[in-house]
Amino acid sequence: MNKPVVIHWFRKGLRLHDNPALLSALEKVGESHYELRPVFILDPWFVKHARVGPNRWRFLIQSLQDLDNNLKKIGSRLFVVKGSPLEGFKKLFKEWNVKKLTFEVDIEPYAKIRDEEIKQLAEKHSVTVITKVSHTIYDLEQVFKANGNKAPLTYVKFQSVVAKFGTPAKALDAPGNLPKQCQTLLLSEDYNVPLLEEMRVDLTGLGKELFPGGESEALIRLNKYMNQQEWVCKFSKPDTSPNSIEPSTTVLSPYLKFGCLSSRLMYHRIHDVIAGRKHTSPPTSLTGQLLWREFYYTCGAYVPNFDRMEGNPICKQIPWKKDPEDKHYLAWKDGKTGYPFIDAIMTQLRTEGWIHHLARHAVACFLTRGDLWVSWELGQQVFEELLLDADWSLNAGNWMWLSASAFFHQYFRVYSPIAFGKKTDKHGDYIKKYLPVLKKFPSEYIYEPWKAPLSVQQKAGCIIGKDYPKRIVEHEIAVKDNLAKMKEAYQGNKEEGPENEIAKRKKAPSKDSSPKITKFLKKK
Repeated sequence: MNKPVVIHWFRKGLRLHDNPALLSALEKVGESHYELRPVFILDPWFVKHARVGPNRWRFLIQSLQDLDNNLKKIGSRLFVVKGSPLEGFKKLFKEWNVKKLTFEVDIEPYAKIRDEEIKQLAEKHSVTVITKVSHTIYDLEQVFKANGNKAPLTYVKFQSVVAKFGTPAKALDAPGNLPKQCQTLLLSEDYNVPLLEEMRVDLTGLGKELFPGGESEALIRLNKYMNQQEWVCKFSKPDTSPNSIEPSTTVLSPYLKFGCLSSRLMYHRIHDVIAGRKHTSPPTSLTGQLLWREFYYTCGAYVPNFDRMEGNPICKQIPWKKDPEDKHYLAWKDGKTGYPFIDAIMTQLRTEGWIHHLARHAVACFLTRGDLWVSWELGQQVFEELLLDADWSLNAGNWMWLSASAFFHQYFRVYSPIAFGKKTDKHGDYIKKYLPVLKKFPSEYIYEPWKAPLSVQQKAGCIIGKDYPKRIVEHEIAVKDNLAKMKEAYQGNKEEGPENEIAKRKKAPSKDSSPKITKFLKKK
């Protein structure tokens, strides 16, 4: 008979450090160890149908290659299995003499259903299943229970709940060289990590590689920023620039999304740096950014239909435009709105897979309540496809916030697609980088090229309406119309949903109003 095998199933958590489920796979069973076979399941259905752009596919494949390399250093390897999880494990449980399965807890709705199916399958095959929490700093089920079996719906409430838990557990070390009994004996090339070109993914739009995937790169990047003590202590999200030529933040979000970097490790590294020193605090500090992630994860885990408007008990029911062929929506998606700041952001998103959080604020507000009156669900789909760090809970939560559908209710505060960018990039260098057709425009017209006289346009080699689009709406008119619609929608929602009390308090100063929103918004 084949030697008994333990499978560690990688999904997120694509790392060796702080991986308690992986460590539990290495524990002795009686007097001996099982052979470890780390598995990642690549479902061809998802390759074909999931909203994943080429930049994120590249990031994933690089992360798997790095994981495979790191596993080989300790006496193992990664097995990439093609097929659905159910099909894959039916086959592996039979062929590999599997006795134990370990994996990290995942709180997304699809993942909960998938994992329950696999647990039932494992039980039928007498396979022991062990799961561990490690994608989040806190155990979100404990947060839910500590808040009276409901998700805390404000950031401040979330903070008060997790404060009861004390200091989060420290991150665990990566395993060293594996015991001989654990080392992988199966060397078949059938399970190798595929090349990106073998994935049959549309590589149109694959941009320059700026953020390589994988645990190794994640730790290099973390160390780079944690070595900047003053920067860490003074970090405040609203003071960073959404349109700097180089990122003004850590760009660790893709590594956290895929679990190449442990959020617990990052949390404790930050606190080691700021200990005993004057520093910024949540919600705007680096720790505050991690807590936003935990907050949205908790809401996503326990609020029904969190990623849609209908059937979502915390979401305002607003009559947005929902046509995916709407010309305004398509212009926004393709970076052809005629507003250079908005178009530059959307171009960066499509080509690089990352944009600053405040840039996300600007384009999300523009699409929804600010200018185009298009459903946040359509915007959510575009971010889901194009962002390297597209994270189900965070994506839905941020879109609801920025469309003033949930969490944030000062709908009358709107980002200007002109003034906002000027605050941190007066001369439009960011615009010129991503929209080179406008690079010869004078600074006074770079945010409003439609105002440039024809002679200026001719000199710049860019005629508005021909070489660069005319603006699709007039902001000053659209925003007034949309504010009236928002007011009407809010009045129609007065008797609905648990968020009403927050909406009623919108005129009063609130502890929950984050500076990262209000600092840059104007009442129109």
